[in-house]
Amino acid sequence: MGLVGFPNVGKSTLISRISAARPKIADYPFTTLQPNLGVVAVGEAKEERSFVVADIPGLIEGAHLGSGLGIQFLRHIERTRLLVHLVDVSDASGRPDPVNDVEVINGELKSFGAGLDQKPVIMVASKIDVANKDKLAKLKRYCKKNGLELFPISAVTGKGIEELKFAMADKVEEIALQASRDKLPEEPLNAESAEVPPRARRIAR
Repeated sequence: MGLVGFPNVGKSTLISRISAARPKIADYPFTTLQPNLGVVAVGEAKEERSFVVADIPGLIEGAHLGSGLGIQFLRHIERTRLLVHLVDVSDASGRPDPVNDVEVINGELKSFGAGLDQKPVIMVASKIDVANKDKLAKLKRYCKKNGLELFPISAVTGKGIEELKFAMADKVEEIALQASRDKLPEEPLNAESAEVPPRARRIAR
């Protein structure tokens, strides 16, 4: 799965919290220029589940046109099955509207094409330890209206991290199960190849 969002929304901090990946973390845009991969494990040893997470470099408006190395970054998203969309609900970004942040990123995914905007998504309200309550409330209303489950987290304090990890694992399993179902061959619809008694076959003829 891929972690997506604007620069400095907390993607690198999150992947360092949930996996052994140690990406460069700094308080300025485009700290991440290449995806960082981390393996996340959840559950007890006998029932442990694991999956790979990619910290995708931050996207900005105009990414699908190449702004901020956007096309290069968007291509990495093509290889993911699931997106975890982080939205900064603090005042650190200087962007006043978290819903606009979501719509800008979604617009870039759609404009790039390749079905990026059709991928399953988990929404994350990031930096809730320093959240602007109005921003968080607005994002919650948006997600509720659009049928999106939202996980408020702080990668710094750890709040909400375990719930998010298990939700991610459940979604990965769901997608893998659906993919395996889609690959199953169709059952034959003729009497010759179907598992029916010989007498029934003679009647069918």
